Order: sequence, then C-alpha cells, then structure tokens
Amino acid sequence: MIVLKATQDKVLSVLQSVAGIVERRHTLPILANVLIRKTGSQLQLTTSDLEIQIRTTAELDGDTGNFTTTVGARKLIDILRSMPSDQTVSLESAQNKLILKGGKSRFTLQTLPAEDFPLVQEAANFGPSFSVPQKVLKELLNQVSFAMAVHDIRYYLNGILFVAEGKQLSLVATDGHRLAFSSATLDVEVPRQEVILPRKTVLEMQRLLSDKEGAIEMQFAGNQAKFSFEGMEFVTKLVEGKFPDYNRVIPKNHKNIITLGRVPLLASLQRTAILTSEKFKGVRLNIEPGTLRVASNNAEQEEAVDELDIDYGGDAIEIGFNVTYLIDALANMDQDMVKIELADSNSSALLTIPDNAAFKYVVMPMRI
Repeated sequence: MIVLKATQDKVLSVLQSVAGIVERRHTLPILANVLIRKTGSQLQLTTSDLEIQIRTTAELDGDTGNFTTTVGARKLIDILRSMPSDQTVSLESAQNKLILKGGKSRFTLQTLPAEDFPLVQEAANFGPSFSVPQKVLKELLNQVSFAMAVHDIRYYLNGILFVAEGKQLSLVATDGHRLAFSSATLDVEVPRQEVILPRKTVLEMQRLLSDKEGAIEMQFAGNQAKFSFEGMEFVTKLVEGKFPDYNRVIPKNHKNIITLGRVPLLASLQRTAILTSEKFKGVRLNIEPGTLRVASNNAEQEEAVDELDIDYGGDAIEIGFNVTYLIDALANMDQDMVKIELADSNSSALLTIPDNAAFKYVVMPMRI
C-alpha cells in the first residue's frame, strides 16, 4: 500500500511539525518513532515523549484505506532532508517495513507495531476552551520565556504560569532573580484557571506557533493542557506545584522614573557587558539628573564606561545588575521606548513599556 505520496518539502514540513519532541535516545525505543495512521485518504502523524503528545492531520496523496505503523522519526527526516525539495517521494508498506522512494533512491526502514505506541491518556474533564490569535500567544511566550528557570530544584519555576481569568490571559515566568509578566485580552470571559506549562512544552510551542492571525484554542485540566491550531493537537502534562505570588513581587509606586530609548540602552549594556567578569556579569548603573552611566570591570582590572543623556530629575542612585538579565528583557521587546522605575540601590527595578500595562519585568539588584 502507498501510504503517502507528495513532494519532499510537503512531507518534510508535516513530519518536522511533530518531531520536535522526539528524543534521539530513549529508554523506550518506540518513542523514537512517529505513529502513522491512515484512515481513508486522511493521514495522521503522532509523536510522544510520555509527557507531551503532538498530533497532526494532513492530506497527502497515496492509496485510500486503513493502515497504522510506527517508524523512526529522525531517520525519516534525515533521509528526506538529503533529497531535493521538489522531488516527489512515496512511502510504501511491505511486510513490517516501510519503503521510502524518491527519484532513483530507495530506503527500506524497519517499523515497530502501532499497538505498542504509548499514547498519552487525555484528561476527562477539561475546562472551558478559549482562544487567542497564534501571533498573540507567540509574542506573549517570547516576552516571558527567557525568565524561566533551567533545572531549578524548585521545579515549578522550570516553566511558565498561565492564568486565564475573566477576559485576560496572563503569562508569568521567574527564576528567582527576575520575573517577566505579559498579558493579552481574550474574546470570551472564562472562570479563573491557573496552570504551569513545563519548559520543554514552552520551547516546542514557540517553535510551532507562526505569526499568523489564525486562532489557537486552549483548554486546561487538573494535570493537562491541550492546544489546537492549524490541524494540530498538542497535549502536555503540567508542572505540579504552587507558583510564587507574582503580584507581591511586582513593585508598586517606585518614585524614580526614567523613560529612554530601548535600542540605545540595549547597545550601551551590550558594549559594557564585554568587560564584565565571566562569573558575575555585573554592571553598575549610576543614575543622576540628566545622565545614566553604565560601568563594568573584570578580574584583569579592565573597565568599561558608557554614558547616555536622559530626561531625569529624580534621586541620584547607584545600582548593580546582572547585565544578562537586562539585555534579555530589552532584546525581547520591540517597542521604541522603555520605562525604568527605581526606589533605591537595594530594591528591585521595574521595566515596563510606556502607556502599556500588558508587560512588566522585575529584576533584582546585585551587589557589585
């Protein structure tokens, strides 16, 4: 049976959309495979790592009929990548093997039985579904994902908090040293739901989401989240645990406020970062009426100083930060101006976008 027949670029893009979560080495060999299910003329591809499951439905030519098998996902992708993009390729089934043909090339691949493939058991009681444009969710993820923790023993920090309430969807990430918050408006009112998406899920979502206006539908259950968009269904386990109360972390009423160009500030920080010490990455900010001075030094007694003219008439403040934390936030914004609110040299700083309450970034100071 010819399972599918289409051009290389078409087959490859369908395969790549589900293969991001497939690990090359796994305790269960079948998890390195993609589950291929043909029903009539419709083709369904599913991958899983036991925590996340991605399924996509595609219309790729071939014989109509019912057929299921599993085959090595990465191997199939590697072979397809080696072929020209406009070449027609076909996948045929033959006695527990799949034969991939393209031009004068032919590859015979070993399969594993479909019934052995461990599908994720979907939760029975998902909450109400709601949706936002893909583009909006992608922007929200980009604005907060850099602040997620990596391999923190406080496992609930290794991910992003999603809070849907009323007509608002808020995303929050923190690693204990900084916190990023971003929100968007929903079309429908939803009861309060709070879930923590794991880091791997977040990175995979960022890879899959496009800048299209097309909607992505979301549903949350006690231990699972489900996302549906563009013929794809994405089911993931959630991180269990209590996320810190982010509202208490976001400072209110800081009296010293500077509004300045995001790009000049980012460039200044990137320049001074060159002479920070590898270990601490610290920069000093000296803020006084009219001037912002950024300075760094390292163990070799080298020093960098950069000055920016600012419109500021508040207190003189000297404060230290991990420069990477500031660069991450500024590099993931695309607005022209940024607002920095400070109390003193020992309190956390709040970065926001002027006249926009949808984004907040809090960064703790460091002693230098």
